[in-house]
Amino acid sequence: MLTLKTAIATNRFGLGARPGDEARIGRDAGGWLEAQIEAGPRPRTVGPRAESARVLAEIAELRLARQAARSVIRNEPAQVDQDAIREYGRYISSSYQTQAAAAYAGAIASEQPFRERLVRFWQNHFAVSADKQPVGAIAGLYADEAIRPRVTGNFRDLLTAAIRHPAMLLYLDNQTSIGPSSVVGSRANRNRNAGLNENLAREILELHTLGVDGGYTQADVIELSKALTGWTVGNEAAGDRMGALTRRIGGAAAAAADRGAPGEFTFRAAVHEPGRKTILGQRFGEGGVDEAERILAFLAARPETARFLATKLARHFAADAPPPALVERLATTYLENEGELAPVYRELIRAGESWQAPLAKHKTPEDFLISTYRALGTAPDGNRLVALATQLGQRPLTPGSPAGWPDEASHWNGGDQLLKRIEWATTVGATIGDRVDAVARLDDVLGEIAGDATRNAVRRAESGAQAIALLFSSPEFQKR
Repeated sequence: MLTLKTAIATNRFGLGARPGDEARIGRDAGGWLEAQIEAGPRPRTVGPRAESARVLAEIAELRLARQAARSVIRNEPAQVDQDAIREYGRYISSSYQTQAAAAYAGAIASEQPFRERLVRFWQNHFAVSADKQPVGAIAGLYADEAIRPRVTGNFRDLLTAAIRHPAMLLYLDNQTSIGPSSVVGSRANRNRNAGLNENLAREILELHTLGVDGGYTQADVIELSKALTGWTVGNEAAGDRMGALTRRIGGAAAAAADRGAPGEFTFRAAVHEPGRKTILGQRFGEGGVDEAERILAFLAARPETARFLATKLARHFAADAPPPALVERLATTYLENEGELAPVYRELIRAGESWQAPLAKHKTPEDFLISTYRALGTAPDGNRLVALATQLGQRPLTPGSPAGWPDEASHWNGGDQLLKRIEWATTVGATIGDRVDAVARLDDVLGEIAGDATRNAVRRAESGAQAIALLFSSPEFQKR
């Protein structure tokens, strides 16, 4: 039977218990978690040939073909290549499905569920959404390329990689941002074709580093926006109104110098705002692409950032109302270790507050779905998983805003949510039938956290199908 501590380790720190976890983990649940911190980066969830730059370059070609096909509609409607028009959307949809399905399959099969949860935590912290095109074609690759390799490293490096990734730059429209005094901006402003885009800078300050109460001002947002001008994606990939503007206003030489590789991070000097920037009273001299990187490093080292990140980690792993003492220790550990995340995770694991309440956190639909299939030791086709997650209220890779998916029970424990889960658990039970011993499986995945009411309900079920449905719709299985 799963002990209380192992149940917390596998369900709250991990992605859900699997049959045999008690024997595999042994008596040192904390040690099992810490070993996952020391392990090297896990393999990509999507095949190694799938890379954002390649995907975006192919999308650019499809976009050009679509534009060419549409251009003949008025003059020669009979000659329109409808496949060329449709293929752009089909390619993005197919890429999204493949990546979302692979991410779910990887989570269900993961042998390092704590590390995988950390990937998902930071992916949500640096949220992008597949709802915005062409981000939908690379939203899943974003986690593999920016987050996964750095999840136990230094937060500064994780922050910089997330911000530089094409998914983030395109999601928050930084490719449209032009410095007012840049080569392009100084000539374009007369025609109102250029201007700063504050989206990325605002989210960096509010959501990624300092937090909404972190003491920054609108002036800081503007200054950071200026520093980030020029951070863009190789111009064939973005549709590239900006590239056209650079060529038309900045001249062919400026455009050629700033072109960049299709789909890859590119610094476009012709739109970068020159001059010194001041953030939170700290002055940063002009430095091209390095200028914004120095500012990100400065923000990563701030005590406000340490407290903001500590609060989010404590909320995710301990309780919706983060214990103040735990937050303070995590923030102190972060600052003492100069932003290294591994010591912060160890402090979190070793903290008594992380283990006090076995059912302190409510599962999101994603957690519920993944933990169910980990408990069963099987999973349906990846595309079916994407459909199920959407049905349960959390369409993969599509948080409603740059703030990411909510992390408090109040967002996930409503009556409609519970009804959907019960209905789905009933469907799972009907599919499984008597092939799984629900009483034994309850011991395997809930163990000592299962209350008498749940145990009695599962034991007294009229059929195997009903017993499975009662297990997965039980109050204890809804929490982690």
